[in-house]
Amino acid sequence: MAKAARRLHLSYGEVYLNRVLCPLLAAASLFCGASLFAQKSADETPACNPARPTVSTPATLTPPGYLQFENGGFYGSESPEFATQSSVNQVTKLTLNSRIQALALFEPFARSTGGGHSDFEPGGISAGVQAVLFPGEGVRPTVSASYIRQLYGGSAADVDIGSAVNSAILLVSLDGAGFHFDINGIVSEQTAAAVRRAQFGQTLSISHGVGRVTIAGELWHFSQPLSRGNAVGNLWAGSYPVRKNLVVDAGFDHGFTATSTRWEGFAGLTYLLPHRLWRAR
Repeated sequence: MAKAARRLHLSYGEVYLNRVLCPLLAAASLFCGASLFAQKSADETPACNPARPTVSTPATLTPPGYLQFENGGFYGSESPEFATQSSVNQVTKLTLNSRIQALALFEPFARSTGGGHSDFEPGGISAGVQAVLFPGEGVRPTVSASYIRQLYGGSAADVDIGSAVNSAILLVSLDGAGFHFDINGIVSEQTAAAVRRAQFGQTLSISHGVGRVTIAGELWHFSQPLSRGNAVGNLWAGSYPVRKNLVVDAGFDHGFTATSTRWEGFAGLTYLLPHRLWRAR
């Protein structure tokens, strides 16, 4: 019976990989690859505005009218939910005007190990919007708010902060003394069966340029309402602009509490498609 269930699980994973993930990645590769041959000068292409790889999201938006893709891979170990996990994640953003940005978040798949088992399962899908409340520049902070709604929860194991059905975020970004600051306050709804509880999170990311490389350090905290614990961690990352519209990044995170994922590693890129979807007014 267990062997039959395992064969069924592998069959599902193969179907998901062959019919969903592979076509999605192939289409994304062709889409981005074609854009590399665009006849557009570097001066005309705006700079992307990466939110990865930190937990914090900047309050500033991406260039209006341009699609931005944030893609990455994740590896975590020693978590209450799994022994190890590797996954792929993707965020697509489109700023409609100087104040409003739409976003979609995908985790196409995650492979988790633990308890002698290895599971290959889909992650979640979410969508949301971010709005600038008070635009700023330099030491005058930009203040934004965002709302994210889970559309599909997936079946992959969660990391230490869990998965939220609804999330509201207050975002603040500013520059001062040669450093960039991103501060987030998060309130989320987490559920388990008929139980619904509020989760509270706070993040502080500080980054500084060293030549063309940007080094970021971050402290973050999330309550764990379903297990009555707290996840606290420290993240370090570096990013490098290959071009104005292409930034690569890599880093690691270390969890401090017993209910935090002990180690996480990640790498990825942010790419702004150099084609405006509509004419500027």
